[in-house]
Amino acid sequence: MTETSTKLNPKDLATITVLIVSAFVVILNETIMNVALPVLMHEFQVSEEAIQWLATIFMLTMAVVIPATGFLLQRFSTRGVFILAMSLFSMGTLLAAAAPGFGLLLAARVIQASGTAIMMPLLMTTVLDLVPAHRRGVIMGNVSIVISVAPAIGPTVSGLILQFLNWRFMFLIVAPIALAALFIGAPRLNKVAEASTMPLSIPSVILSIPAFGGLVFGLSRLSANGLDGQTLGILVVAVLALVAFTLLQLRLQKKDHALLDLRTFTYRPFTLSLSLMVLAMVALFGVIILLPMYLQNVRGLDTLATGLMLLPGGLLMGLLAPFVGRIFDKVGPRPLMIPGTLILVLVLFGYSRLLGAETAIGVIIGLHLAMSLALSLIFTPAFTTALNPLPHSLHSHGSAVLSTLQQLGGAAGTALLVGVLASRIGAGAAAGTDAIQAQINGFSAGFLVASICAVGMVAIALFLTKAEEPATASAEEHAH
Repeated sequence: MTETSTKLNPKDLATITVLIVSAFVVILNETIMNVALPVLMHEFQVSEEAIQWLATIFMLTMAVVIPATGFLLQRFSTRGVFILAMSLFSMGTLLAAAAPGFGLLLAARVIQASGTAIMMPLLMTTVLDLVPAHRRGVIMGNVSIVISVAPAIGPTVSGLILQFLNWRFMFLIVAPIALAALFIGAPRLNKVAEASTMPLSIPSVILSIPAFGGLVFGLSRLSANGLDGQTLGILVVAVLALVAFTLLQLRLQKKDHALLDLRTFTYRPFTLSLSLMVLAMVALFGVIILLPMYLQNVRGLDTLATGLMLLPGGLLMGLLAPFVGRIFDKVGPRPLMIPGTLILVLVLFGYSRLLGAETAIGVIIGLHLAMSLALSLIFTPAFTTALNPLPHSLHSHGSAVLSTLQQLGGAAGTALLVGVLASRIGAGAAAGTDAIQAQINGFSAGFLVASICAVGMVAIALFLTKAEEPATASAEEHAH
């Protein structure tokens, strides 16, 4: 199917549907473990610091593997990359379900994360290749369900499973769905590989590990331990590796040999939308972390009750996403994103002022629903505006850059807001403040910082305009 065609044929629609369902399953898995960590700590008799690695190692692997997906998507067919992604994910899931010890469970999470990392850029690249620019909003609406709703309902799903079943069922329930997606999806996908003989840049792969992995690891340590000497050292090495990686890509892309082609940043809508997306991920992951902590530590709710309270917001995002996409196709980004970012500022500021020891549950759920509405108005237009202007030659690289920075944004959001929370609680304890009040002060400060990030999103939204896909000729000129 050509990129100038006006409507999707059934085969292309089936391809995208298979990828969306598969991506939802693998992304849901990213946050499904968070609620289970205390249970697993008791099961395997390991420390709190050790058990956190089940979440940290997943983020680390994602950050390291995603940059290489631009290369994979250039060199191999959609079918080949899909089979690789879902095979890795299914194998990791089955291994996790059967893991007799903590070490094997950790290894299983690495294998799962490798498959997850490949799926999102594959999905976005396929949408860009198959869907004409003026219809991408509605399809990207469904893609944003995967990116925003799946992580949001992961804790609810695991809370329900842990309430009634053994922790292994978190994997045993997911595995058959993943395997079904693999066997149903593989025959329906294109098996013709891209006509590319681009060599793999080994120095780029080596540099990407400390660059992206180091940043995520350093930021996760920052949220747990504060800025000690070791964390500072990791972050410095990561930044130096990132600078070296960037300089190498700028040199390699002149010959079209870059692992991650940075010419995507020469498109203004891509750069602006990506900046807004990173701030959105800071806000989203901050709330995903802070709100459950408040509900459990201050209000004394269990994990299941916490998950159920956050479920309506996740469902609302899922319901709204396709409608937002349809509206985007008609009106462009600003009429959606400006109200969305303004609502987000008000909600996060509301959290910073209204959360206390006796705040009505209805108020908390109402704010969460308003935040879900705001994020629905932001995510779909941001994805589509970022990726629409890219030529075909940069589709896979644009998707990989976007997915990489999403991971970094989420890690940075967690580190920033948990760091603010911890420092305020520490200051309160030092001043002799009541423990619960010190926590409330910490949560208020965390949400206030998130609301300041959202103000930056409003500023960026004002400059976004609807970007059409470039003509093929100009695209090729830009690519070479």
